[in-house]
Amino acid sequence: MSVATGLLERLVAESTSEMESRRALVSDAELEDRAERYAPKDFARALRRTNLAVIAEMKQRTPSMGVLADAYRPEHLARVYSAGGAAALSVLTQEASFGGTLAHLEAARAASSLPILRKDFITDPRQVLEARAAGADAVLLIVAALPVEGLARLMDAAAARGLASLVEVHDEAEAVAAVDAGAYIIGVNHRDLRTFEVDLGLTERLRDLVPADRILVAESGIHGAADARRMRAAGVDAILVGELLMRSPDPAACIEDLAAVR
Repeated sequence: MSVATGLLERLVAESTSEMESRRALVSDAELEDRAERYAPKDFARALRRTNLAVIAEMKQRTPSMGVLADAYRPEHLARVYSAGGAAALSVLTQEASFGGTLAHLEAARAASSLPILRKDFITDPRQVLEARAAGADAVLLIVAALPVEGLARLMDAAAARGLASLVEVHDEAEAVAAVDAGAYIIGVNHRDLRTFEVDLGLTERLRDLVPADRILVAESGIHGAADARRMRAAGVDAILVGELLMRSPDPAACIEDLAAVR
């Protein structure tokens, strides 16, 4: 087993275990009731802008970078990100390795009217249901974490709940698989899980594999406006930015700079 596969399998196992713990506390009926009370927003439409769309991410820590925020307040970040002109928010909800919870997503939902992506290692339709119940409008689906039939099943589950799917790829084969599965929003993750190194050239290499009528998102390693301009020149519609904002003394101004890129 490769280091990358081992890490991803660990993260998926952690998320699955957390879901099962929640299942013991919240019945399917209660979760369905909560989900019905939320009307999802149009995540895909929010990413179609004249300028570059910024998906502003919040996370307490990561396996590679450690703690990003000692005083982590999702509701505060949601307000700041919204004021800065973010097109959408991304909230980490995986607890074991990222310090996230669904309560963080709920807090962000209460503080902002922007569409929200639930970022987690999702492999079960119940996690999709949880996302809507917590106020999410989209879910992250990672091609490397799912068999082909699993990806299609979860995309269908999300669509049935009125949620968008951001389908994440890391190489050429995964990009083709995402396109063949009918993914409308495709995210290219520049981070190599084996080395944690970032290669912005990956989006440039995969661009031609993604049809122009799909939404292309560049993820990880965006460190400023110069990187954002490079991604825009490569043909992306949106960038997902987390570490830069979490470490910035003025994340709203940072988002303004990124969102000004045409």
